[in-house]
Amino acid sequence: MQAIMETLFDVVYLTTVITVGILMIRGCKGNAQFRLFGWMAVVLGAGDSFHLVPRAVALCTTGLENYTVPLGLGKAITSVTMTVFYVLLYYVWRKRYQVTGRRELTAAVYLLAGVRVLLCLMPQNQWLSANAPLSWGIYRNIPFALLGLLVIVLFYQSAKSHQDRAFRWMWLTIVLSFGFYIPVVLWADTVPLVGMLMIPKTCAYVWTIFIGYFAMRRENSAA
Repeated sequence: MQAIMETLFDVVYLTTVITVGILMIRGCKGNAQFRLFGWMAVVLGAGDSFHLVPRAVALCTTGLENYTVPLGLGKAITSVTMTVFYVLLYYVWRKRYQVTGRRELTAAVYLLAGVRVLLCLMPQNQWLSANAPLSWGIYRNIPFALLGLLVIVLFYQSAKSHQDRAFRWMWLTIVLSFGFYIPVVLWADTVPLVGMLMIPKTCAYVWTIFIGYFAMRRENSAA
């Protein structure tokens, strides 16, 4: 039952975010922020597929324990693509609120993203091992969480000051995604049931994507 339900959920999720991303890229009408948002959705779905597809195959065949290498490799790729996702989201913020300059802010985003990717590439992560160390799971997620926190603050402040109703909950979707993700990093290996939090975490990302999609439709109709 778990195999069927989880696989169906993942298929719907990946199909949805990639399809919405393509629709945004094709329907942005030259609007840079929505084109970026579309690519952000495609990166999210394509990146997650490297982990979710092998997981679905494993659940529907011989079990997760027999797919350690593809699952670990997929998780490593997803960790990098999620970092790219937040860098793109930062640029969506810049485009939407017409932010210029702020070089120190951009430098901070690239520094946190670069440190995150570097930590993800370190062999100490033991991605292809069934017993990857928890400590490195924490290390690589520290700059990732800081990057997420920075984006949360930026969207909260800007949406509030610009009275941007379309993006007023963007900050909350990111808060929820991290709120559900952090317990999984810390305790999923010892308490497998905690891994169920990945479902609401995924739903938070879908909410993020739909915020951009509906904003694009609304603004295209008004143009």
